[in-house]
Amino acid sequence: AIDAIIIASVVPPLNGTLEAMAETYFKVRPLFVEPGVKTGMPILYDNPQEVGADRIVNGVAAYERVRGAVIVVDFGTATTFDAISAKGEYLGGIIAPGMQISADALFQRAARLPRVDMRKPCEVIGKTTVGAIESGLYYGYIGLVDGVVRRMRGELGQDAVFIATGGLAGVIAPEVDVIEHVDPDLTLQGLRMVWERNRPR
Repeated sequence: AIDAIIIASVVPPLNGTLEAMAETYFKVRPLFVEPGVKTGMPILYDNPQEVGADRIVNGVAAYERVRGAVIVVDFGTATTFDAISAKGEYLGGIIAPGMQISADALFQRAARLPRVDMRKPCEVIGKTTVGAIESGLYYGYIGLVDGVVRRMRGELGQDAVFIATGGLAGVIAPEVDVIEHVDPDLTLQGLRMVWERNRPR
């Protein structure tokens, strides 16, 4: 039943493997989100080719949803913030280490600290080492998101809508006042929209 495939890859060495998979198993040549593909969104980055395909499709979907200035935060491997203007232009953003990367770095670099799961701790002030790490990661990221978005809104305008996506959005979003929408499928919606804009006539 699959007659089209679109891929937003941020790991270029895997593109050949992904293309071979699509052609071998689905008999379809995939469309990669890359320079030259029509996204309908002007990229105002100094070097547009540096912007990750996932960030572009997130921006496309978020702008279509609100039709105004929007900030997208994606809680993935990295935590990315992307600013889209009221005209639908990709302005730029921020890249920070993801929560899991931070937790893994703490575990690997500090010999006596254990690995912990990403979840809301019972209290802010940890009474155990695990509780203290959980609190630092959880509330640290809430502070990160809150502070970054307030500063981005200061540059973009106070009417900018805030949308969260990514695997850990549901964990962080309930605690961040500035988050107005959580959409776990934002990237997939953006991929669909970009594919439709490049659909063969």
